[in-house]
Amino acid sequence: MNNTPLPHDPWPALNPPYDGALRQAVQFILDRFDPDILGIVVSGSIIRGNPNATSDLDIYVLRDRPERQRLQRLFNGVPAEIFVNPPAQVWRYLAAEQAEGRPVTAHMLATGIAVLQRHPVVAQLQEKAEALLATRPGPSPQALTMARYTAATTYEDATDVASQDPATAAMLMSQAVCQMLDYYFLAHGQLRPRAKELLATLAGQDPEAGALASAYWQTGDFAQQMALAQQLADRILGVRGFFEWETEPETIPPDSG
Repeated sequence: MNNTPLPHDPWPALNPPYDGALRQAVQFILDRFDPDILGIVVSGSIIRGNPNATSDLDIYVLRDRPERQRLQRLFNGVPAEIFVNPPAQVWRYLAAEQAEGRPVTAHMLATGIAVLQRHPVVAQLQEKAEALLATRPGPSPQALTMARYTAATTYEDATDVASQDPATAAMLMSQAVCQMLDYYFLAHGQLRPRAKELLATLAGQDPEAGALASAYWQTGDFAQQMALAQQLADRILGVRGFFEWETEPETIPPDSG
């Protein structure tokens, strides 16, 4: 162990047991990964001041080594998810998640606090994350069509097996409803909300779709779920299965071998 001393400032003001948990977590990271650490960013509902009974610490560790690793640990009884990455990989995450409309990494970095900054890249990544969260995604027409088609055909698959295999139909329909909601936000040029906020965000923008989606997840009646999913498909997708479409032609490079 390196026994690297904890950074002094800035340090989030947290109540027990979170204050002790964060200090233990950062000390663990320093002892485990120094001297290669470029920075440490802590995030999550605990840091934002609105934790619940199952909240954990999300900790991003920027490391000057071409390796990535994820660690799950308990500190002072508090769960922590630790993401260790070189900066180049984090830039890739930001770009890929933005293209998909799922800014998980951007949200963590933009809403987090840097408890250790040894390199300018820490601030650069946080600034980029903030900018991405403020940017509306612009999926291509082809990407939108593919997302719509995926949801519609998953819905169709669920209805195809509903009479002979209700369990499989329920599984597929749940996937289809999630895909419909993903498509809704993509089609409206918005980043997909985090799962904990998705239904509330949908209800705020489209009360009818929000009510249908909430009812779908709350009912335990299979027939009612199928009926609600059909209404969601009609409202969000405008189709319930296969429809005609085509991609643009792509030039394939010749085989160099």
